[in-house]
Amino acid sequence: MRSRHDPGEQDEALAAIKLVVPEDLYRAFQRCVWIQIHESGRTQLEIMDEVVRDFLRKYGC
Repeated sequence: MRSRHDPGEQDEALAAIKLVVPEDLYRAFQRCVWIQIHESGRTQLEIMDEVVRDFLRKYGC
């Protein structure tokens, strides 16, 4: 699978989303992202993109 974030390509404009959650949720999220990166070979940016798209789909936004 080809990465959507190739270093040779011009980056899309990116914006940050800040979420404030309890520490235990923060640690669990970070651990889950780390696992996904190492098991899937995808980048952190690809995983964050998937998380936001899934959230928007779930709530029909």
